Amino acid sequence: MTDGPYKADEIQLTSSLGYYLTKARNVLVERTDRAVKPLGLTAQQIGVILMLSSRRASTPFELSRAMSYDSGSMTRLLDRLEKKGFVVRTRSDADRRMVKLELTSQGHQAARQLPSLGAAVLNEQLRGFSADEHATLIDLLGRFIANGLDGGTSVGCGLGPQAGSQGESPEESPPEHGGQ
Repeated sequence: MTDGPYKADEIQLTSSLGYYLTKARNVLVERTDRAVKPLGLTAQQIGVILMLSSRRASTPFELSRAMSYDSGSMTRLLDRLEKKGFVVRTRSDADRRMVKLELTSQGHQAARQLPSLGAAVLNEQLRGFSADEHATLIDLLGRFIANGLDGGTSVGCGLGPQAGSQGESPEESPPEHGGQ
């Protein structure tokens, strides 16, 4: 382990970076849930809608992998979206074991509305931030994420402001809904 700003005998829960990252995520999820509620969706569900809409995934396995969900959680999430009429599952003609996912017309309609809702949520959360502060936040979080992906050995990992400029997450470069 490398030296850093935290010492085991001095770290405090409410002043740690982990605490602030968790709180920030929770605030963003709560605000997003409120914004997408009129569509009949949750913050968790919009990731699936956006991944399918952008064609970054077309099977439950691809979605699970891209969104870091276990297969059981993804199945339950897809069950809810299918019941609500946003997603349909079909069997592949080439391989009947393969389940393909498609957005319904309702799913496509929601996907068209999500960018403006997402921008509004993010803009409200960034209220009072200057453009430079926003860029710095994206850069710092990109570096933080890169340290977890490769142990921090890559400089210029491509997770800076330009990677997040399209509202996607770093692992979905160029990231997700991210950034939501």
